[in-house]
Amino acid sequence: MNDDIAYAALSALADRKLTLSTAESCTGGLVAKRITDISGSSAVFEGGVVSYSNDVKMKMLGVAATTLAAHGAVSEETAREMASGALSRLESDVAVSTTGIAGPTGGTDEKPVGTVCFAVASRLGVRSFTEHFGEELSREAIRRLASDFALSLVAGECERLG
Repeated sequence: MNDDIAYAALSALADRKLTLSTAESCTGGLVAKRITDISGSSAVFEGGVVSYSNDVKMKMLGVAATTLAAHGAVSEETAREMASGALSRLESDVAVSTTGIAGPTGGTDEKPVGTVCFAVASRLGVRSFTEHFGEELSREAIRRLASDFALSLVAGECERLG
């Protein structure tokens, strides 16, 4: 399978001798899988946490209960804390997080199916984003697009790090 964005992220990490960790909810480990599908990924990939439940987000990644109560699991605030937690707890140079609603159920008027929040963290700080991939897409398509976006964030953060 051709996976240009995963190769680009891996190359960006390897070229700069940077390491990566992931904190994934709605993508269920797909970002980590796509990186580790590539030979040589062990030189850059530290590990990942699939934090589907709020308990795991809090216990494994240090997401604050107050953040979850105030903003919900699908929020840029939660994504930021997930990425920061992965960065520090897995001791990587770059961390990326995903949290969203892949559907087909679970959406609300405020956060419809296809809403995914992301964050990328490094020594330069934490940046967060929200994308709306569309309610009409399949769960698989939303997860694939979300993992594409996350991998593009990794490559972009590597460029920022120089």
